[in-house]
Amino acid sequence: MKRIVNPIAAVAFATTSTFAIAQTPPNVLVVGQIAEPQSLDPHAVTAVNDFRILVNLYDGLVRYADGTLEVEPSLAESWDISDDGTVYKFQLRDDVEFHDGTPFDAEAVVFNFERMLDEDHPYYDTGPFPLAFYFSQIDTVEATAEHEVTFTLNEPFAPFLSNLAYPTGLLISPQAVREHGENIGRHPVGTGAYQFEEWESNSRVVLTRNNDYWDGAPDLEAVVFRPITDANTRVAEMRSGGIDMMVEVPPDNVSMFKEDPMFQVYEQAGPHVWFVILNMRNELLQDKRVRQALNYAVDKEALVNDVLQGTATVADSPIAPAFNWAYNDELDGYPYNPDRARELLEEAGAVGEELTFYVTEGGSGMLDPINMGTAIQANLESVGLDISIETYEWNTFLGRVNAGLEGEADMAEMAWMTNDPDTLPFLALRSDAMPDEGGFNSGYYSNADVDKLLEQARTSTSQEERARLYKEAQAIIVEDAPWIFVANWQQNAVATDRVENFHLQPSFLLQLRDVRKP
Repeated sequence: MKRIVNPIAAVAFATTSTFAIAQTPPNVLVVGQIAEPQSLDPHAVTAVNDFRILVNLYDGLVRYADGTLEVEPSLAESWDISDDGTVYKFQLRDDVEFHDGTPFDAEAVVFNFERMLDEDHPYYDTGPFPLAFYFSQIDTVEATAEHEVTFTLNEPFAPFLSNLAYPTGLLISPQAVREHGENIGRHPVGTGAYQFEEWESNSRVVLTRNNDYWDGAPDLEAVVFRPITDANTRVAEMRSGGIDMMVEVPPDNVSMFKEDPMFQVYEQAGPHVWFVILNMRNELLQDKRVRQALNYAVDKEALVNDVLQGTATVADSPIAPAFNWAYNDELDGYPYNPDRARELLEEAGAVGEELTFYVTEGGSGMLDPINMGTAIQANLESVGLDISIETYEWNTFLGRVNAGLEGEADMAEMAWMTNDPDTLPFLALRSDAMPDEGGFNSGYYSNADVDKLLEQARTSTSQEERARLYKEAQAIIVEDAPWIFVANWQQNAVATDRVENFHLQPSFLLQLRDVRKP
């Protein structure tokens, strides 16, 4: 397979450049990421930071159509769904190979899903598989012909196709898993437009062009993802020429890049929620009045307008307005009202209480987390609470928060970018999604009525009925206030004027096959 001449040397030159934009190699795109990836195994990660790399290495059965969250064919050319919504039969492309030369076929699809879902599978121990929840309705997956695979669900599941398009549904080479076992995350093999070349820890991940890509080879010869955790350093690298593109531009710098003709700023609304998890196993926070007081105490308009420089809007629900058909726009939420916050705290006998607040240095969708955390701390202290902040690097932060806040912290920042209105509430607010059960309900919220509504919504085949159920669930959740609802972000990126054919996706993923950089 054709590669660029000595791509590693070219990439190394790009990652040490600090002088002029022209010093990044022609036809090699260098992307500044917000953190080191956790893994390059699509089934083992949860962060959009990692997904942005993975969608260029792998394909799934289906994918999101350009510029939408609508599903279109990918490795599956077509599919049929049974009348009762429980059987999905996919016809697969018969001309695709994994990057290691092994065939993509129905048996490979079965291997991928059984690896995630079957504890008796011989390679189940190559996990963990934290988002296997996306496919928990699968009863069986069978190779019903060489290039035909059939999924039988244990009940109708409305988000199934959308979840298959999400990065957790990307497909990895079974032979690579067998060869590398638990180390597969450092040796990724997919069918995507780019193939894995190198991962130098805390320096770069290098992908090179797949000349045999089934959907047409990309123009770029290589893509380099550089982890640059400090936002100011990312900006400096962008301005000096060390990178060609950066994601999640700090709000203070957006206008600067917009005014400079050497750069292009891209913006795109999407389904994003930034919130603060509240630990409901803390006796103080078990009192709904205290949780509501925390929501009233935070000046979200100031956060959005001053800290985030207008790059977001105020959030008032666990379902983002981008899901306009499912979003409940009739809720009042919690407008800034410090007097009401103090009143509720006094009623609950909570004035003067101490709370520990986990804040991260930066991560997928976290916007400006240190400044946001500091502003929230000041808001809460102004109404009579004592807030102690503990700050962690992103992957360390995820390890602590995703394991559950009990015995750790009382509050923690978090952000989710999702593909369906079902995803965030189902994985992070349902009673059966506690951390010790494999979910992300790190604050231990539980409401039987919410559980029932979420279960009904995901099994309904009527979008109108799903919308009604989600809106009813949102009303209960907002009243219960298990989180401080803060912001919905308008994602952004900046690139040099040499980058062509790039645009952001509402999925928050970086699709780079059509990008050029002469």
